[in-house]
Amino acid sequence: MGLTLRHEVLHLALRDPFVIARSEGKAGRTVTTVIVELRDDRYPQVVGLGEGFPDAFYGETPETMATVMPLLIEAIGEFEPSVAGLAAAGERMAARIAHHGAAKCAIDVALHDLTGRVTGESIHRLMALSSTIPPTDFTIGLDEPAVVGERARQAAGFPALKIKVGGAHDLETLRAVRDVYDGPIRIDANTGWRPDDALALLPELQGLGIELIEQPFPARRLDQLRFLQERSPIPIVADESAVTADDLDALIGVVAGVNVKLAKCGGIGPARRMLTRAKELGFRTFLGCMEETSLGIAASAVVGSLADWVDLDGCLLLAEDPFEGLELGSDRRWRVAEAPGLGIERRPS
Repeated sequence: MGLTLRHEVLHLALRDPFVIARSEGKAGRTVTTVIVELRDDRYPQVVGLGEGFPDAFYGETPETMATVMPLLIEAIGEFEPSVAGLAAAGERMAARIAHHGAAKCAIDVALHDLTGRVTGESIHRLMALSSTIPPTDFTIGLDEPAVVGERARQAAGFPALKIKVGGAHDLETLRAVRDVYDGPIRIDANTGWRPDDALALLPELQGLGIELIEQPFPARRLDQLRFLQERSPIPIVADESAVTADDLDALIGVVAGVNVKLAKCGGIGPARRMLTRAKELGFRTFLGCMEETSLGIAASAVVGSLADWVDLDGCLLLAEDPFEGLELGSDRRWRVAEAPGLGIERRPS
């Protein structure tokens, strides 16, 4: 029989409305994520948990994931729960189907969790990675400036804030945040700016002490990203333009940094390779997330030691998290589990 996969689609409420520049319709109240349970018939009592967050921007939905995941399991074939086996499984999935990062991510994370549980090793030890990672920032979505300012005040205990921009009142919003928060401010336009407007904002952004500007322009407009970076003392970070490691070479000389997300690139293994390659090419590295549960955030935290900046707050945005086992320290650093696998379990119903 080999590997068998079961998946579940979760619709989760958000603690506060969370809108970004490319949100549509009534987006911002709930999120949809996909949880998988992976079993190997050789270890009938062991279940590997995984999560993949489908983002329609990248062409994925729960329905595409449900179609693609069985094909990926078929491509893996016989699986050996080891570091070499994880690498081989990732290569087989990549060879079978291009793109579909969330579907690959769900399976890759579950394979890692399964391997850790079978071998009795935590994932970071299995992969010889440090458990010490940078503290996470906290993200605040688009809203009226006063509302964003109040949410920034409430989140002032975080060592950095990430503010979504690309709306009608960006400068007023950032001033409202700076009025109540004196730490680093990172901004993310999610492709919502135009070059002339961004250039005009630069002096104001410098004055406000903005630490980085994430994806100001459309994903394919590398010429616009280069235009702004050449004129900006503030690092420009590619997100929608940096989906997998294959995108990195084209970004050399275009931006200063890249945002790596497991749900984009395909899981723990691909994220590790992308972060390592990005550093080799001279990029600053930003480890980001979707609005995932703590299962997805725990998987991301495994590779957190490879990042310069960390934005792993997805589960903190949820009204209720269906998983437990991940701990956020008072220093806002995620405590990477020492338990076998990811150390994450379902909360009792």
